[in-house]
This record gives sequence, structure tokens and C-alpha cells, in this order.
Amino acid sequence: SQPSPVCQPSAMATHKLKPNDFDESCIFCLIAHNRDEETTELVCFKDVFPAAPHHYLVVPRKHIVSCKSLNRRSISLVERMANFGKEVLRDQGITDMKDVRLGFHQPPFISVDHLHLHVLAPASQSVTIRLTFVKFITSENLDERTIFR
Repeated sequence: SQPSPVCQPSAMATHKLKPNDFDESCIFCLIAHNRDEETTELVCFKDVFPAAPHHYLVVPRKHIVSCKSLNRRSISLVERMANFGKEVLRDQGITDMKDVRLGFHQPPFISVDHLHLHVLAPASQSVTIRLTFVKFITSENLDERTIFR
């Protein structure tokens, strides 16, 4: 099946951020600013090392280092990221949302220092995520008790 339109690269991004919101040394900032998505806040693209048949990353355009950088005001951002990831899966024909895994890796177990939500389906086919479960925080468990300051 073809990738969702929200995961297609565009010729040029039109969204501009303040200088403090963009890190030119961050690969995800560079990717995010070369996409023209359905939302000006978030982008989605396929993971380069997929751990499931459908493995996407939802990334805010604004540079946020990791889930450890979040605070109570970030709850709505995390919810929007999760909803956007589910929307991409639905666009790909995924209907069994019970077999979907959404989550963040915690530092130091992240490969890119830019907040990114892993969106995997079917999660039951993901050996990698089962092996790294200890280092993986689901978006549902990312709350005041686990990480927010």
C-alpha cells in the first residue's frame, strides 16, 4: 500500500519557527522543516529501522530534546502526537487499534535528541519493542507519576 499523504515529502516547507525552536544540527529538525503536513505543529515519517510492518515517528516541528524535557503543560502535545499517529495508521488501513503501540524511548536510550513518538502496528509483530520494553514509555503512561516535573 502507498504511504499516507501526511508521510510524503514535500518540495518545500512553508512553516517557520522562532530561532530557539530549531536546532540545525538535529536531523529531525531538518526533516520536519522539509515537510508540509496537515498540521503545522507535527510531522510524520517512516522509521528508517522499522520494528513493525507499520513503524512511523511523529515529531514536533519545534525542537524538544526528549520526553524528559516535557512538563505538565506538555500533556496536550503528547495527546496530539498520539492522535496524529493513530490518524496516520487509519489512513494506512489499520483498524485494530488494540494492536498498536505508541511510545517514547527515554534517554539515554534514544538515537536522536529530538522528541519523537514511535507509532507501531501491528505491535504484536514487533520483537524489538518487546525486547526494549523497559526503556519504552507508552504515551498513556507518560503522566505526572512517570516523567512530568
